[in-house]
Amino acid sequence: MQNQQEIRRGEEEGQINRYNNNNNNKGDEKAEDKGHDNETAAPLLALNHVSRLCRNVKESIEFYTKVLGFVPIERPQVLDFEGAWLFNYGVGIHLVQSNHEDRLPSDPQHLDPQDNHISFQCEDMEEMERKLKEMNIKYKKGTLETEEGIAIDQLFFKDPDGFMVEICNCENLKLVPTDSLGKIKLPMDRHTPPVDTNRHNHRNNDAAD
Repeated sequence: MQNQQEIRRGEEEGQINRYNNNNNNKGDEKAEDKGHDNETAAPLLALNHVSRLCRNVKESIEFYTKVLGFVPIERPQVLDFEGAWLFNYGVGIHLVQSNHEDRLPSDPQHLDPQDNHISFQCEDMEEMERKLKEMNIKYKKGTLETEEGIAIDQLFFKDPDGFMVEICNCENLKLVPTDSLGKIKLPMDRHTPPVDTNRHNHRNNDAAD
């Protein structure tokens, strides 16, 4: 009887040792993976803003607010050069007055989808196209179809200084990393800058008084 108990105790101890060894190995693997991630991934959260040089700040503000729906926001007074900050959709547009014509696009009217551009996802492409027509904005329309039969609609046009803008429904296309080590980080609410709405309300109340 005593021998059987010793045998059973030995088996239990062996199982515990194997369990602990497996957990230790898994912990080492996780530590190695975490170390690898730290070496390959930058500690970034999301795109903050895109900066655009412009010939006329007021004209550019009108374009980005009326055509694309951006909202002017207060700009730090420490910036002692002419410009403006706009924000919406989780990203900012920073406009900077340019005094050098050679730093701006030379042909503001030419539309080339393969040129440098920023792109915005759109939930209603027909409505966006109608808006461009109403505002007499020249644009180029296109549709891409992937190997899987997914259609991507695109609208290309330029801001007043000739910088390309794309509107698309690219969210229809599934993102598939080509590198097995790649790790896609999706932006969460924590990356969005704090928005102070009370100050605007106070101003409106003061104006009413």
